[in-house]
Amino acid sequence: MKNELYPVNKLLSSFTIVFIFLLTSGCTPEQKQSTSEKKPDTNSTQTTIDPDSLYSIIMVGDMMLGTNYPSAASLPPDDGRDILSGAADILQSADVTIGNLEGTLLNSGGTPKVCQNPENCVAFRSPEHYAGYIKAAGFDMMNLANNHAGDMGDIGRKSTQSTLKKYGIEYAGQLTAPTAIFVKDGIKFGLTGFAPNTGTLSINDHTKAAEIVRALKKQCDIVIVAFHGGAEGSGATHVTRKREFYLGEDRGNCYLFAHDMIDAGADIVFGHGPHVPRGVELYKGKFIAYSLGNFCTYGKFGLSGNLGLAPILKLYITKSGDLSHGRIYPYKQIKRGFPVFDDDYGAVKLMKNMTETDFPETGIQISPDGKITKK
Repeated sequence: MKNELYPVNKLLSSFTIVFIFLLTSGCTPEQKQSTSEKKPDTNSTQTTIDPDSLYSIIMVGDMMLGTNYPSAASLPPDDGRDILSGAADILQSADVTIGNLEGTLLNSGGTPKVCQNPENCVAFRSPEHYAGYIKAAGFDMMNLANNHAGDMGDIGRKSTQSTLKKYGIEYAGQLTAPTAIFVKDGIKFGLTGFAPNTGTLSINDHTKAAEIVRALKKQCDIVIVAFHGGAEGSGATHVTRKREFYLGEDRGNCYLFAHDMIDAGADIVFGHGPHVPRGVELYKGKFIAYSLGNFCTYGKFGLSGNLGLAPILKLYITKSGDLSHGRIYPYKQIKRGFPVFDDDYGAVKLMKNMTETDFPETGIQISPDGKITKK
């Protein structure tokens, strides 16, 4: 079976990984420079709310800025220094900005993974200094719970974590780094992530996941849960409310998982894994984004049609973690993986349609220009 998501050469490799579970991951306070948003103004969404009483959070989907494995041919031009420049103004505008890092940060070496089906097997290894581009674009935290975190074995995992730490980016979702805390103006934002993959916190063990969320909530003002789950491909835009599989792998029941995490204390849940955007939902006042698709996935990802949609989700939440309002910025990927503003608003159209189709009972609505408001 040919994989539409990764149209690349076959890879042969092997690796063995043993990880020790740690309960928490600390951080040092970070300060982010605020910049003006040059795209549609999110503040126009709710003019009656004092913005000083709200926290702003930005989330995006999959990020893989280019890979030097198996060769440097899959690295972006000009060493990738401008790959995120088209979105930086918006990414830098929130209290905390979070992405899902697919692959590893490792200059060379590592033990490339081996897959049961080489036709669907790819491994990503990005140069370590690419973390500097991620930081400069405005990212504060990265989820590492996904199927590519172990692409280069134990060496790759360790290098990724040490490199992110070097550049001041917090990370979570690994057995060796289950949670992270980012501090902005005295407010503690906690992140944890879950996936069905080796070396990650399991999306299929809801009891253990809930324990991690409850423990993190005791330490933080706001808790954000990321997950890698659901089927993959251009046809995987719907939330089935059932257990989903891809190539025989149990990708969890995303609907039940998201609800269970909010019941355990999460304030926001956002997903990735399908490589396409999905609908959003409001549950007990808390926001769920079931998939944010591919945001910046250079060279190795299929980006045709809805696979190339790259929404930026910006939420404003109250001090108790409830949604006030938000916005979907409709980005798309061009030139093999550069995110740029989409004048056709493709991501908004798809997410609005999926929300209305899959969650007609939900308490939020999406306007044609991407505003998210409560009904």
